[in-house]
Amino acid sequence: MRAVWMGILLGAVAVCGCSRSSNAVRATDSALASAVQTQPSAASGSISATGQSVGFDRNDYPGDDSMAAMRKDFAFTGYWLTTPPGDDTNTWTGKRELLKQQGWGFLVLANGKLEAEILKAKKAGTSPTDLGRKDAAGAIAAAKSEEFPAHTIVFLDQEEGGRLTDVQAAYLLAWTEAVATSDFRPGVYASGQRVQDDPGVWIDTVQDIRDRIKKGGLHEVAIFDAQDECSPAPGCTLQAKPLSEAGEPDLVAWQYSQSPRRPSITKSCAKTYATDGNCYAPGFPKVFLDMNVANSPDPSHGR
Repeated sequence: MRAVWMGILLGAVAVCGCSRSSNAVRATDSALASAVQTQPSAASGSISATGQSVGFDRNDYPGDDSMAAMRKDFAFTGYWLTTPPGDDTNTWTGKRELLKQQGWGFLVLANGKLEAEILKAKKAGTSPTDLGRKDAAGAIAAAKSEEFPAHTIVFLDQEEGGRLTDVQAAYLLAWTEAVATSDFRPGVYASGQRVQDDPGVWIDTVQDIRDRIKKGGLHEVAIFDAQDECSPAPGCTLQAKPLSEAGEPDLVAWQYSQSPRRPSITKSCAKTYATDGNCYAPGFPKVFLDMNVANSPDPSHGR
């Protein structure tokens, strides 16, 4: 994805990341020295000291040669089925087989609608539920076109955080239920950062989604947690913490670093980022990204 989720909505805070080339400042020479805290890597350099797998996501495909070289440090990559947030085209299309041959595992991603987009569609006559089902059908068709195997987890990119509004929830749960009744499995990429919902009441989007699923007796949804606050997040480093330290139980993956970093919540790990605020792939000064950790080198089971 692209790492830029900021701003506050009433009852919801936009927190999810998807690294965007359009917003990024190119790293200067002085930035490169601190672009990523890393350690000498052996053949298994994509495995963290905790035995978990380290991966990344970004909106723009880095290029075939770059992906081959980056494989020494990363086990899996985000893979967009749809046009990423803020983009006009999807540069990942058609790359699955090559990346599989290079040894990559996958976090399969599909762009979700923002609340304003859902409301606009509703005003035009399309309900949030119908819109969610329509977008799910598009993601399912793309997953089949890219030849992902049955039971691959497809993660809906929920960019706005905090407690979901009614229209957001109707859209999201219609999407996950539609995917659950297909050959694929539903997942959601959402914020695990806690925000104040009411006086004395704190909520995060992951918790809210899980509560709604349980209350509605709906299908299980895999969670890709976005939580880049330091701590628990370690910052822009390949030395990832255990998945269990993200603050949410039963996660498939944890996005612990975003590009650009959010200054208000990353002060204690600011030095791990480049001086322009981005997180860069080791040895690739133009490839800014978001870093993730998972228990599996193929979190979506997309190989």
